[in-house]
Amino acid sequence: MPLFFGAESYNHKLNQISINKAWYADYNRTHFHFFDDIPEWNQMDKAGHIWTTYHVSRASKEMWAWTGLNKRTSAILGGVSGMVYQSIIEIQDAYSAEWGFSWGDVGANIAGAGLFVLQELTSGRQNVLVKMTFWPKKYPSNLTQRRNELFGSSVAERVLKDYNSQTYWVSANLQSMVPDLDVPAWLNVAVGYGAEGMFGGRSNEWIDKQGTYQDFRSIVRSRKFYLSPDIDLTRIPTRSKVLRKVFFVLNVIKVPAPALQLTSGRGLKLIIR
Repeated sequence: MPLFFGAESYNHKLNQISINKAWYADYNRTHFHFFDDIPEWNQMDKAGHIWTTYHVSRASKEMWAWTGLNKRTSAILGGVSGMVYQSIIEIQDAYSAEWGFSWGDVGANIAGAGLFVLQELTSGRQNVLVKMTFWPKKYPSNLTQRRNELFGSSVAERVLKDYNSQTYWVSANLQSMVPDLDVPAWLNVAVGYGAEGMFGGRSNEWIDKQGTYQDFRSIVRSRKFYLSPDIDLTRIPTRSKVLRKVFFVLNVIKVPAPALQLTSGRGLKLIIR
């Protein structure tokens, strides 16, 4: 058990170093303060908090179970671990001049950890999953610099921060919802949420590093809603322990499939997501 605590702490520390480099390196530190960011980014960042906390809780539960704890205790400690991990980020936000401690983030973190723990304690299975997809958005050349400033220039940074390219999904298992339904046990239906046209938290106008006012309010900030089939990879039958572990890790991502997309003000269309 002491070895596990050490490994868990070391893993959290490595993750915090990576996040610190991606998020905080370019911004000044200040005193502890609060910040209401609920109206920002069409709430895509809140969806990201739900997704992150859900999967940190999910992975932590497996690590606690590995120590020999029973399922109930492992699930509860998994949720606690997810909240602790995200709370460290919230405290870092609180001392950053660019952000602040956000109760909206805390609420999203509770939702992610709560969804995981509730399902573990009631059904013992994750019948409703939280997933993500990333489809890189093409930006016009006159907005490349702004994209790099906001979302980073590397693929890894953009996967983490580019809200215009992310979609978050709630993926529900069909057999768990309708037990008599004659479909494969791994088949899910997913409802997704995304947004685009965002070049600032609340509006598309800003002062650039040269002190010049930039006005891109002509770019419409829109919300997108999706309906698509999905696969719960952990329900695919296999005797391979390696494959089961691979499927467990990959289950954070929605499997690309045809999807109905409803964009605010533009109607429906069929795409791949």
